[in-house]
Amino acid sequence: MILTPLKYMVTLTLGLDLQPQFNEPYLATSLQDFWGRRWNLMVSDILRSSVYTPVRKICQHFVNTEWAMIIGVLATFIASGVLHELLYVYLTREMHTGEVTWFFVLHGVCTMVEVLGKKKTFVGRQPVRPIVSQFLTVGFVSLTSGWLFFPQLIRSNVIENFVYEASLFLDFFKLNF
Repeated sequence: MILTPLKYMVTLTLGLDLQPQFNEPYLATSLQDFWGRRWNLMVSDILRSSVYTPVRKICQHFVNTEWAMIIGVLATFIASGVLHELLYVYLTREMHTGEVTWFFVLHGVCTMVEVLGKKKTFVGRQPVRPIVSQFLTVGFVSLTSGWLFFPQLIRSNVIENFVYEASLFLDFFKLNF
């Protein structure tokens, strides 16, 4: 196993083994692969154990396994969207617009369509080449991020404010040390 310098320093000084947060998301061949196995792995694990699994288990008492899985996935994406909205309200100090939640709802629905589509068998169907599915997946995530995920941050000037405050912080240290 190859250790990055930061991970190596943390491992040596604190004796902690850091888990990777991302697993080459640009190589994702599907939305399910992107959200479940490549993007923000710690959050995926937390949402899987705190939202998806309990919702799926509860729903299995009322509907079949496939519907329980669908409801669990959609509940997980909705929970992620609401939590991101709260984070945006905290960062921007503005009322939420719902765009971020809609981003996650859209991705949840598209992920479910993808999963259910993979389960259906088509005779003579040609598999999609990995390079094509990677392009489509990353393209879809990028396009919808620009459409629904980032506009609220851009409108509220959060990035510019962060850069300004960081420069003030650096100026303080330059003057005092």
